Amino acid sequence: MRFDRPIGTLLLLWPTWWGLFFAGGGQPSLAHFAIFTAGVVIMRAAGCVINDYADRHIDPQVARTRDRPLATGEIQPNHAIFLFFGLVAAAFVLVLFTNRLTILLAFGGALLAGTYPFFKRFTHFPQLVLGVAFGWAIPMTFAAETGAIPPAAWWLFGITVIWTLIYDTLYAMVDREDDIAAGVKSTAVFFGRFDLPTIAVLMGIMTACLMMFGMLYLPHPAWYAGVGVAFVLFQVQMWWIRHRQPDACFRAFIHNNWVGMVIFAGLIGALQI
Repeated sequence: MRFDRPIGTLLLLWPTWWGLFFAGGGQPSLAHFAIFTAGVVIMRAAGCVINDYADRHIDPQVARTRDRPLATGEIQPNHAIFLFFGLVAAAFVLVLFTNRLTILLAFGGALLAGTYPFFKRFTHFPQLVLGVAFGWAIPMTFAAETGAIPPAAWWLFGITVIWTLIYDTLYAMVDREDDIAAGVKSTAVFFGRFDLPTIAVLMGIMTACLMMFGMLYLPHPAWYAGVGVAFVLFQVQMWWIRHRQPDACFRAFIHNNWVGMVIFAGLIGALQI
């Protein structure tokens, strides 16, 4: 479940909170805050479990993952499957305390969480699928808070998909050589020598979308300040990865926690000040 490595939880938590706090006008229901925060922790754990199950024959071939419990045989595959469904069931119990629309959306979220790891077998864009899975929490938060999914929710959803494509490509660059040898597909493999300019373009598109979102829904200096800081953080990441060294790519991936945080801080400032 990788509770010892919380970065995945944080990267899922920030967009979930973007949606929840925006939908709630800066003061979402305390019950919804607890439900979605706990849901993020549980579903990220479930995603890690099913990912390791799907990759149990691939992970031994990758230096960074060869010591994972399923890769070493420390945990049996059927135990991982039982754990995955147990975690999904726990998350679904939480959703039952919301409303019908949110419950219906939760089925889509569970399907995305359970199938994402298998996409790397037949597409170079599993990072895009992960973005949809991570972004799916946003329409769910709007559904819970407002009973509807307005255009603003889909704006934040799209921004989250782009952001996930950025940081998960950085993550995939860490293992690119091992992935190529193992026959695993990823955006890092697909982009090849065009990886850095592609990431730079995606960062520019995300920043532009954040600015557009501000003009449409949050025309406040605090929001633009948060977006500006996020753009600067992106430039720092581009500098770090300029030589494509795996350690630097992993550092840039982890650094996206700060991107999510400053965007959230800008959103809260715009809603509260």
